[in-house]
Amino acid sequence: MSARPEQRRDPVDAIIEQWARERPDLDTAAMEVFGRIHRLSRAMSDRIDKAYARYGISRGEFDVLATLRRSGEPYTLSPRQLSATLMLTTGGMTGRLDKLERAGLLRRSPDPYDRRGLQVTLTEQGLHLTDEAVGAGLALQTEALSALDGERAGQLAGLLRELLLATER
Repeated sequence: MSARPEQRRDPVDAIIEQWARERPDLDTAAMEVFGRIHRLSRAMSDRIDKAYARYGISRGEFDVLATLRRSGEPYTLSPRQLSATLMLTTGGMTGRLDKLERAGLLRRSPDPYDRRGLQVTLTEQGLHLTDEAVGAGLALQTEALSALDGERAGQLAGLLRELLLATER
């Protein structure tokens, strides 16, 4: 799977060549794919983290706000629902909720259907900030993906879906 002569080379090509020299018995096809996925994920994560920082939030805090936003009006979930969706411990969730509540981006209130429970709701400020931040993050992703035409981007999305589903079994 290594780079053909007409293709530009990336750092993974050099790694694959080194393994081919040192261990020619290894099939490095999987390393070519996952090495690139890892590097791409790291590069995009760094860019998106910087974009969210301009709004005064971290990636984890954005995830909380975005989960509430995607839930639809009234943009309310329980802390337990948020924790389950984001695969966070309740302690980790509490810290994020505390910071976001202090910033005025969400509010916690008693659950009217469960005296022991709480509800977490986006504030108007949180709704607007989330909509701006998701737009900024998506713009970076779209810009990066513009290296591929629409058909190839769709093929890549489909292939990655297949790979993700196969690895999450």
